Formats: sequence, C-alpha cells, structure tokens
Amino acid sequence: MTTRLAPTDSSMLKTRPNFDRTPARGSPLGRRVSALASALTGALTGALSPALSPALLSALFPLIVASITLPLALPGWAQTSQTTPQDSSSGNATGGPIRLRQTDPGTRTPPGTSPSGERTERPDRLDRLERRDRRDPFDPRFQPYLPSDFELFVRKIAGQEVDAENGIRRFGADLMAAPPRGEAGEPVPVAPADYVVGIGDELLLTIWGSVDADLRLKVDRGGRISIPRVGPVPVAGVKYSDLQAAITPRVAQVFRNFQLSVSLAQLRDIRVYVTGFTPRPGAYTVSSLSTIVNALMQAGGPAASGSFRKIELRRGGQLVSTFDLYELLLKGDKTADRVLASDDVVHIGAVGPQVALIGSVNKPAVFEIKTGESVADVLLMAGGFTAVADRSRLAIERLGERGGARIKQLALPQDLTQTPGDGDVMRAFSAVDAALPVLPQNKRVRVEGEVARPGEIILPPGSSVGDAIRAAGGLTPSAYVFGTEFNRESVRVTQQENYERALRDLETEMTRSGATQRAISADEATAQAARSTAGTRLIERLRAVKPTGRIVLQATPGTSQLPELALEDGDRLYIPARPTTVGVFGSVFNSGSYLHASGRGVEDYLRLAGGPTRGADTGSLFVVRANGSVVSGRQNSGFFTLGSGLSDVNAEPGDTIFVPEELNKTTFLQAAKEWTQILYQFGLGAAALATLKN
Repeated sequence: MTTRLAPTDSSMLKTRPNFDRTPARGSPLGRRVSALASALTGALTGALSPALSPALLSALFPLIVASITLPLALPGWAQTSQTTPQDSSSGNATGGPIRLRQTDPGTRTPPGTSPSGERTERPDRLDRLERRDRRDPFDPRFQPYLPSDFELFVRKIAGQEVDAENGIRRFGADLMAAPPRGEAGEPVPVAPADYVVGIGDELLLTIWGSVDADLRLKVDRGGRISIPRVGPVPVAGVKYSDLQAAITPRVAQVFRNFQLSVSLAQLRDIRVYVTGFTPRPGAYTVSSLSTIVNALMQAGGPAASGSFRKIELRRGGQLVSTFDLYELLLKGDKTADRVLASDDVVHIGAVGPQVALIGSVNKPAVFEIKTGESVADVLLMAGGFTAVADRSRLAIERLGERGGARIKQLALPQDLTQTPGDGDVMRAFSAVDAALPVLPQNKRVRVEGEVARPGEIILPPGSSVGDAIRAAGGLTPSAYVFGTEFNRESVRVTQQENYERALRDLETEMTRSGATQRAISADEATAQAARSTAGTRLIERLRAVKPTGRIVLQATPGTSQLPELALEDGDRLYIPARPTTVGVFGSVFNSGSYLHASGRGVEDYLRLAGGPTRGADTGSLFVVRANGSVVSGRQNSGFFTLGSGLSDVNAEPGDTIFVPEELNKTTFLQAAKEWTQILYQFGLGAAALATLKN
C-alpha cells in the first residue's frame, strides 16, 4: 500500500557536493542529523560514563556531528542518494515508492489546483469574471449595435422603428454583437490529438508504481520540461498523442517499474492581429487552440462596412486561407476555420453587395451576396418561407429603379433564378393577413342545444340557419325556437369597437361635466366629488363587460322556424329548452323567478313580486325577451299615460322584467328648501324692482 508523504526539501535533490555549507538545523536534513548525533551521544554516555567525564562528552559532540555530515559532501554518497530516498519515512526503509517533487519554483502547483492536479476554481479566473461583469459603459465592446444606412432603409420599408434594438439587422450580426465571453489563457479541458506542444504550454505529469509524482511542468524557452531526478526532456514540436511515448523512455533511464500519464493543464497564449473593417482592430492574445472565429469574436466581428464572406488569414505575409462566415452560420461548416498561429493576421475585407428579404420568411435580414447568387440562394439564407407565407410570389424593390416603376413582382418558381442587385429589397407576403371572400368558402358552424346531433358542422357555401338545423338532425320536441341565441364573430368585433367608442364618449362627457360645474356650497362640492367617484366606478364596470356578438333573430313567440339567414364561418347557434319561469328583478319588494302562466301580463308579475318600491322609476321599466329583444315602458308611454306603460303586454316564457331605481331622488325637505330659496330670490327681485320704480 502506497502512502503519500509531504514533499521533501529541494536541497535533498541536489547531486553536486557542497563543502561550503552544512545542513541547516531548521531544515529536515538538519533535524535528522541532530537526532542521529543525539542518539550516538546517548549511547556513548551509557557505555563510557564510568570512564569519561561530562565535560569530555560535551567536547566529543561536535566531532560526532562532523562525522555524520562529512559524507554528505562526498560524490559517492550523492550518487547513492539518486536512488535512495532521503526521508526515513519516504518508503525506502519500508519498501515504499520514491517520491519526487518539483525543484523549479516557477512550476509549482498554482493556486486553485490540488496536489493531484485536479482543477478547482482559480482565483485569478474569478477576478477576470468579476471584471468582465463590471462592464464599463464607455468600453467599445459593450456599445449598442450600430446599423448601417442600408439597414436603416430596410427598417423604414418594413415599418419598424429606426432605432429599434430588435429591428432587422445584417445576417450574422447577432452572433458578433454579443461581448466576448472567453478570456485568453483559460485552461482548455480537451486538446485534439494532433495538437503540437510548444513553448509556454503547461503539462500535468503523473507517475505511479515505484515512483510517485504529481508534477505540473511548463515548457521552457528551449522547448523542454524539467523532471526531478530525470532532467530535461524535449517536448516542443511533439504531437499531443505522442507526448507520453516521448517522455516514458527518458524516465525509464532512471527508474524502473513505473507507469505515467501526461495531459495538458494550461495552453500557451499567442498574439494575433485582426485588421480591416472591424470595430476594434488591433493585437489580441488568444489561446493556442483559437481559430479565426475566436479572433473575430474578440474583435467584435466585421463592422457595418466589413464583409462576412471575405475574411483572410495571412501568415508570414502569405495568404493561407479565405474564410466565409456564412458557411458556419448557414451550414455549421467549420472546415475552413483554421487554427491560428503566433503573429497570424486575420483581415476583414470590405462588404460586398447587399440585399434584404423581409416579410413572411423565417429570418428577415440583410444578406451579403456573392457574384452569381440568385433569389433562390437569398431565400435559402433566410430559412425559407414561413408556414403562412404566400409561396407563389415575391415583391422586389430595386434601388436603381426608385425613380421609375420601383416595385416589381416576381412569380415563383419561375423567377427564382433572377439575380438581385446591390440594394434590392424583397418582400414575402402572408397568405392569411388579407381578408378572403366569404361566398365561395365552406362554413364551419356550431349548433348546440335542443337538436338531435349537436356539435360542429361543415356546410357548403350559401348555407342558411335552417340548413344548419337540418344538418344537426332537426329540433327536439322541447326546443324553444323563440329563445334561439345566434352569435357571430364579425358582429362581436364590430360591437366591441362601437362599445369602446361609446365608453370613450361617455368618459369624456363625464369629465367635461365635472370640470365645468361650479359648486356654490360645501354640500354641492361634496356631492360633485361623490358623483365623479361613482362615474369612475361605473366606467370601470362597463369596461369589464364584453359584447358577445349576438344577433337578435326577428322571430315571434310560438314560432317553430327561424329566419333564413346566411351563415358565416365560425357562427354559433344555440336552441334552448322551453323555459317555465318569468324573472322580476330590480326595485321591487321580492325579486325572483315566477312560474309562467298563459294569459298573464307584465303587471301581473309585478304584483307577484310585491310591486315597485317607493324609490322605483316605474316609467323606465323594461322587459328583456328570450330572443334578446327589449320592450320598454317608454315605448308605449305618453304625456297622459300613467303607470309603467306595459299593462297590456303579455309575459312570455323566459322574459326578464326589470324595474330600475330612481337616480335623481330628492326628499320633501330638500325640495322645500330649494323652492324656498327660489321664492326668496324671487321676492328680493320683486322688492328691488318696486324700490327702483318708486
């Protein structure tokens, strides 16, 4: 069983003799020498104490120490120390493995790494993350996206705000607009097998068996790593997959019966240059595994005048490759995304011809095109049509013809091979935005209630209400045709618009009335404030009411047929069962529902409810019929008419009789007070006239 011990002092690993210094008493070796000398002194004292005095023993102690430390300076002892551990507890005495430690202070285990090489959260990386989160508003990396003139022109045509953050942009700008998230020098967890080790890389070497070592070694400027007791091993230029095979023979020259593994702990940094049409040209420090895309994102990508499709990689003054960013964005192809080397130059060229595709496409944007690319290619860049697009045509607005016809229509698929020009704007139309003709369409209606087969029914064009009832299997014996409820979506939309307009007019009128009225006394001011509050609550309640789109069918009580009304898509027809009650509500003594009896009139049901209360407005009494129509007492009232005006109106099953409350009620004392004030003012006026006349 292998037991890991603390690393020994670096002076233990020196093989050259040193006659100028003895082990320090505070060092591990000094402590061991002192312990050994004390043991020898004690043994001599016990054996020779009868013959030697204490003073003589004290004089022999330095000689004993010198006899122990002198062999440490001899070359033969140093050679033996290469294969014999210097710590009595390191395993040699008990048969344990030899333990190695790093002698170079520059390669010691850095903060955030355990002795076994396991990565923990590094404090320096946390500092970088904190600095990244504290964004400077004046840092150009975090400035808002600046669209080009052509992008602003396209937004105007598309009906968007010119300064909208989510407006139409160049294709690919979303990827480059975000600030860079990575930091140069961060450890890369996995390196490819063909990665070539170079100066500055940091390796993690683990040896076990007869030797126990966890070493973090950095490739020096000579391209070597220094392994304790083994010496320098050249690794620069070696592929990552061949690294273990390159180190194992060198370690085997010193040790036997061991195994080792090696991995990359930290990649070296390289300096590259990003030039051309980019928001932040200059030199950047990136990882040795960084590619063209990584450097572009560090520099903010192409500027508004830069090209996404002509990005050159130059190395040593020679053109290495040309990278088209659209290949990555559209196809996910990174084969041309080359790994960068030190002092590489990534050059972004000027933007090429640009066209825009807006409307019903999956990715409306401004696209950069190459020579020979057609309308079909631009449509492919935009992700194709949406599910509701009109795939039969496109509109194109040519920048060169703005003084003439300006807009033309492309018939698809015949005109897909046309080549758009620089500055052209194409638009895809929606197939569902425009209202379609109603007459040639089949009708989907819903029939519910007292029919044989309630549910949704598909009817041919030109069908009526009677056709819907017949398609539903006809009416049941308990159907109450007079109370049929017929709802239509187009009517509901119109009702909602008119209702909101009426509410706005009512609110305006109430506000104007409250602002123009003047209060003579405190009581009037209090009353006006109360009326204003009540009006506000009334408006809020009215806004909560939503129209249903019901159409009142002009049917007569007792009818068995409905009017032949043409149907529209989405209509709803509900035929209720015949009701047996009549409701009386409002300002009556006993609101409720009462059994219907033939021959009874509205006045009869009012008497059943106890009649109107003292505060009831009997002149405004009205009846809501089951078919949605309303019969009001004011329809039959005249100047000499007394009562509700509905004394000769018969009540039908399902009717609702409502007696409203008198709103402008005044007591006898209030009326007497007002008349007294009027007579008082009249008397004062008459007295004034009499005085003036005399």
